[in-house]
Amino acid sequence: MKNRFFFALLALCSASLSNALATDDTNDDQEGGQTIGLWEPFAPAVNPVTEEKRVLGKMLFWDEQLSTDSTMACGTCHIPSQGGVDPRSAINPAFDGIFGTVDDVDGSAGVILTDAAGNYVRSDLYDLLTQVTGRRVMNNHVAMYVANLFWDGRAEGAFVDPLTGQTVSLSASIALEIQSLGPIMSDVEMSHQARDWGSVTTKIANARPLAMASDLPNDVADALALNDTYPALFELAFGDPEVTPVRIAFAIATYERTLVPDESPWDLWNAGDSSAMTPMQQQGWTLYRNSACNNCHVAPLFTTNNFVVEGVRPILEDLGRGGVTGVSFEDGAFRMSTLRNVGLRDRFMHTGMIETMDDVFDFYAHRNGFVPFPENLDFRLRDPIVFSAQDEVIVKNFVNTALTDPRVANETFPFDRPTLHSESTPNPMLIETGSMGTGGYVPEMIAAVPPNIGNLEFKIGLDYALGGAQAWVAISTSAPVGGVVAQDELLGPIVLNGMGSGDGYGTMMYPIDDPAMDGQTFYMQWIIADSNAAGGFALSRVAAATPFCTKIAACAPGCAADLTGDGELNFFDISAFLAAFGAMDAQADFDGNGEFNFFDISAFLIALSSGCP
Repeated sequence: MKNRFFFALLALCSASLSNALATDDTNDDQEGGQTIGLWEPFAPAVNPVTEEKRVLGKMLFWDEQLSTDSTMACGTCHIPSQGGVDPRSAINPAFDGIFGTVDDVDGSAGVILTDAAGNYVRSDLYDLLTQVTGRRVMNNHVAMYVANLFWDGRAEGAFVDPLTGQTVSLSASIALEIQSLGPIMSDVEMSHQARDWGSVTTKIANARPLAMASDLPNDVADALALNDTYPALFELAFGDPEVTPVRIAFAIATYERTLVPDESPWDLWNAGDSSAMTPMQQQGWTLYRNSACNNCHVAPLFTTNNFVVEGVRPILEDLGRGGVTGVSFEDGAFRMSTLRNVGLRDRFMHTGMIETMDDVFDFYAHRNGFVPFPENLDFRLRDPIVFSAQDEVIVKNFVNTALTDPRVANETFPFDRPTLHSESTPNPMLIETGSMGTGGYVPEMIAAVPPNIGNLEFKIGLDYALGGAQAWVAISTSAPVGGVVAQDELLGPIVLNGMGSGDGYGTMMYPIDDPAMDGQTFYMQWIIADSNAAGGFALSRVAAATPFCTKIAACAPGCAADLTGDGELNFFDISAFLAAFGAMDAQADFDGNGEFNFFDISAFLIALSSGCP
């Protein structure tokens, strides 16, 4: 029980010390106000920090293949240069279910609703568009100091192995591990419906690490140069190659524990560098620490991590912490977010609908149309928090600049990251215009899944077609002529879901597993039987897809056992393998785990017997 409150007590001690220093005139070195700095994050005993785990966790955190359709990574919603939050704007209609009303939430786009078989399903709110989370994403830069995570603190308590149901840890510092597994199984954020952990671990075990990504950080590139499979990386981190959900959580949490943003101007000044903050920033710190802001956003975390009712929206719309605990006075309470790197963010509060720092100050000052809703409102926020016009400018400057770690802003180590597939030129890319069917609807091609080789769940979708009609997909390696794809390959027919004009939708699977497709663009187009369309068939736009093994390298040669490179398999290849095996040369490490044993011999013999293409 003591562990549950460890971080809360530590935060309270930090807050008390900070407030004491903020009001004690005897602590006036360097204009006064020094306090404790950020400390090394605690790791649970079951998950000590190691470099191998950190690098593995970094790969997993930024690997879009962790999602069902390979479109979302954990890091998609936690971009360092955006203050650890999501730069994308996406609207959830929230409590009233109506878009464009005052209770809307600016959340994070996730995945298209998909059933357990991988077929797209109409969402009541989003149709066949990507779904959106019901709250603004929290930044992850001080998450390692919190005993319960998410806005409502629901990631807390025991960390339970989702495969065995056994308790792994009751540590107060295990929240990162608990939190890391949640989004992976959410059918809004990263998953199809009814996803199970067996499918997750199998996919990762067979995936090329970070195949979707480019511009890999040096530490990641170096690790992959030595071990380019996830089983090999898991073996380095955990002693054997098994991929499990607990190990995924351990690795991601270890990576996140290293993301300590402790090199802001304030941190350096607080550690003794009198020139680290400008005179204006130092003046802003003095004003800040003697204001009501310092009651909740306490240094060095610049939050107490407590749950507070700020009155952004009526509590009925989102119970927040009260929805977790069932305690009525916590209804509408949300975690107090840190101000670290807040100058990099563009939307604030759990709704994301307060868009500028000027609006934040207006909200707390109860002015310019901002008035907090009174029910359960924290007593510290009942009265306006107001600065003079001149002081407000100075305090805003402090908050926006002095608390920003330049490594975060510039995405340098340890906040460096790869470029995601979703940030790159679209692949597949939609081209051509399609042709109308019943009701004047042009069937809409859905091409969201990346065509990486080995992606057995590659698919396209269709919307706004004639419901109940038959549909096919034409595929060709030749570019479309007159907006029409040649029927070199024809998939189908399938019967579309829905009824009537514009209500038809469907999904077509097209596994991509042939390395020979690497770099070879192919074109896909839906053909819908529709008597009201020209020629009796309506056409979708065209998806131009270019398969790839990874964004940074072509596929390995298809004949792995041809060690002499002469295009033939014979005695000389066997001799070359034996020589490499005896010399413990990487060429003989056929299972990619960095070791040389019977399994490499077995893998070589299998490749030899498979022959060359």
